[in-house]
Amino acid sequence: MNDFAPAMLTDQYELTMVSAALQDGTADRRSVFEVFARRLPTGRRYGVAAGQGRLIELIREFRFHERDVEFLRKAGIVDETTAAWLTDYRFTGDIDGYAEGELFFPGSPILTVSGGFAECVVLETLILSVLNHDSAIASAAARMVTAARGRPIIEMGSRRTHEEAAVAAARASYLAGFASTSNLAAGGRYGIPTTGTSAHAFTLLHDDEPAAFASQVAALGKNTTLLVDTYDIAQGIRNAIAVAGPDLRAIRIDSGDLSVLAQHSRELLDSLGATETKIVVSGDMDEYAISSLAAEPVDMYGAGTAVVTGSGAPTAGLVYKLVEVEGRAVVKRSENKATVGGRKTAIRRHKPTGTATEEIVVSQGVPDHHANDRLLQRSFIAGGEPAPLATLAESREHLRQCLISIPWEGLKLSAGDPAIPVTVVPTA
Repeated sequence: MNDFAPAMLTDQYELTMVSAALQDGTADRRSVFEVFARRLPTGRRYGVAAGQGRLIELIREFRFHERDVEFLRKAGIVDETTAAWLTDYRFTGDIDGYAEGELFFPGSPILTVSGGFAECVVLETLILSVLNHDSAIASAAARMVTAARGRPIIEMGSRRTHEEAAVAAARASYLAGFASTSNLAAGGRYGIPTTGTSAHAFTLLHDDEPAAFASQVAALGKNTTLLVDTYDIAQGIRNAIAVAGPDLRAIRIDSGDLSVLAQHSRELLDSLGATETKIVVSGDMDEYAISSLAAEPVDMYGAGTAVVTGSGAPTAGLVYKLVEVEGRAVVKRSENKATVGGRKTAIRRHKPTGTATEEIVVSQGVPDHHANDRLLQRSFIAGGEPAPLATLAESREHLRQCLISIPWEGLKLSAGDPAIPVTVVPTA
């Protein structure tokens, strides 16, 4: 796959800062960086923090190999002092943050990285690339899961994104509540359930549609899904049931007016005695299309392009900013990009019923705790040593519980305020 180590995802400007800091003696100054979003994508009421599991594993492997350092030296990107520093690089600091699957809002301190300035700043691109991608996918997928109202969704967008992004997108979608993926690499790497059916090419390969269906059923049995819209959908359904019998597991429709076609297909299947045969719909499914089919006899959805591209928000908009140096809060004052200095601690406040009401973020301090408050940050790495990570199944359940906890208005697909307000208390 990649000829370079994960560390080579670093941007050149990060190495420029490392080189300069090594030269002027500031490289080891104790620093705190934070990952947060200034705002949510247009129309969104919450974000889903995702990718922490992948990220911590990548940081464990974050090494500049000999050939990588040699490339940087020959290209004139680093001097000998920096090359030696990179050769010996190991992250020895601390990383704390929101659990994978946690909801976030503008100003939420999703990840906190502390250590020497140089060892922290060199991680910026890796951290943002993983969290921005996975959080964008999980946030979109969570909205689709809510729109599906308990009906399963298959992730099937591998052909619409980069090959490695496809695996990460399948993982983030499953975290958000998707039932399965068509991506076999994600199944093998993360244990995600996989599923799939044939494409139109398989039908076109055969002399006629019944022959194609007969071949698929002969190979896979009746517990398969037949794609019935290559030619005429009604005839395709008749052919499917004639070949497989009324106990065929499912048919899939990938085009047309899915609302009308789902109704007609259900009626036709029932008339043929296939009352238990499921209807799967796919084709440009996003949260709005899924929601529009809520009243139709659809049993399962297939989502591709929309989910792997964040359904209109391909990045979560997360930034990585220095907020503290040697215990002193530092701030950026740029117009529209100002930051709140100091290391943050966050809690989420709930009613006795469990409904979340507010997120409180305190700089260089700890919020006052009440009985129904929940501390949001946890340790991922301490002194360079990773803590045990939650499993993907645990993170998936954590997100499910988080979505249950926010007010119902926060689950709406329409534009509106964040599901809960965030109060940021700056350092004194």
